Amino acid sequence: MSPPGVQIPLPPPGFYIMEKERVVLITGASSGIGLACAKMLADKGYIVYGTSRKASYPPTTVKKNFYMIQMDVTDEGSIKRAVNFIIEKEGKIDILINNAGFGLAGSVEDTSMKEAFEQFNTNFFGVHRVIKEVLPFMRERRKGYIINVSSIGGIIGLPFQPFYSASKFAVEGLTEALWHELRPFGIKVILIEPGDLKTEFTQRRVFVEKSQKSPYSAQMQKTISIAQRDETHGSSPEKVGKLLLKLLRKKNPKLRYQVGPSYEKVAVLLKRILPEKIFLWAISKYYKIG
Repeated sequence: MSPPGVQIPLPPPGFYIMEKERVVLITGASSGIGLACAKMLADKGYIVYGTSRKASYPPTTVKKNFYMIQMDVTDEGSIKRAVNFIIEKEGKIDILINNAGFGLAGSVEDTSMKEAFEQFNTNFFGVHRVIKEVLPFMRERRKGYIINVSSIGGIIGLPFQPFYSASKFAVEGLTEALWHELRPFGIKVILIEPGDLKTEFTQRRVFVEKSQKSPYSAQMQKTISIAQRDETHGSSPEKVGKLLLKLLRKKNPKLRYQVGPSYEKVAVLLKRILPEKIFLWAISKYYKIG
């Protein structure tokens, strides 16, 4: 309460006091979507801890309120060390954004079990590991946000990116189940489903070892070149950051949000309403298969 006769001025429009107090953990924040989101949140006063495998301790200060710490989402010890560091420093984690991941290209037949597991180990099991480590702290406080970055490839099976799509389909199912489980604890669970964005993801796509000398090679190269064209002409990853800022101000956010080119949003809608054969035919025509 203010002293008699003293009026405390209201904060200016658009200023959110809670943003000054929120602590964010973003995996895979050294580039692309993760870096764009981290910078935008830090600019708004959030305390942001980004992670990458190449970062180290003590944290590197990228800019005010934005620090990079080491974390490998395939290593439980690395995750525990990073989460404990943030808890000891800040006393809490308000927002977890699971963004770390990579793309694997190659046919189902050409992909080895080792390659398939490596894709899932990062894109899916990595999400699970980080959630398991952060969730007890959120559950104790009975509030928080868990935001998992999926993909349009988690809604539509992408030809010659089968295990990337499969890992994102798995993230979709995990997140939907988690939404139900965490409702009683006041923790909000959100999926962000980006379409084609112009990021380093394209250059860092990994091709399976057998993909270059395979009966599928010519078709795969044609199909992946279309995907790469769409990515290099895609929206800026800052578009995801802008969406994220809106979501963190919503009292009751939805489970799923798509971001990216409008034609991809239309494709998702068409999958829901078109007969399956027609939709599959359209995807095959788009990627020039057959």
